[in-house]
Amino acid sequence: MNNSDDVIAEALTAEDPTAQAVAAELTRLRDSIDNIDAAVVYMLAERFKCTQQVGHLKARHQLPPADPGREARQIARLRQLAENAKLDPAFAEKLLNFIIAEVIRHHETIAAAED
Repeated sequence: MNNSDDVIAEALTAEDPTAQAVAAELTRLRDSIDNIDAAVVYMLAERFKCTQQVGHLKARHQLPPADPGREARQIARLRQLAENAKLDPAFAEKLLNFIIAEVIRHHETIAAAED
């Protein structure tokens, strides 16, 4: 347990109803965050399963690992989705760029293995 967990534990046992309410709300929110994090990990795993299949298809047909046109369209699409969701579009673009770089690396590895 870290220091903030100790503070929460103390607040949960404190006599102050406000402290107990704050601790309970913090726990509820953190539980939701943990669930969302798990969903994000599983969604990314599913996405990478699909992109691995794309990598094998590209390798079999000697297609390049990267597709700059598709990547640009995806970035524009994701930026718009982020704006609609009230998420910073720059953050969404950075995240997608990170994912795209990893996908391209996977595709290069797959292509090299199939040579």
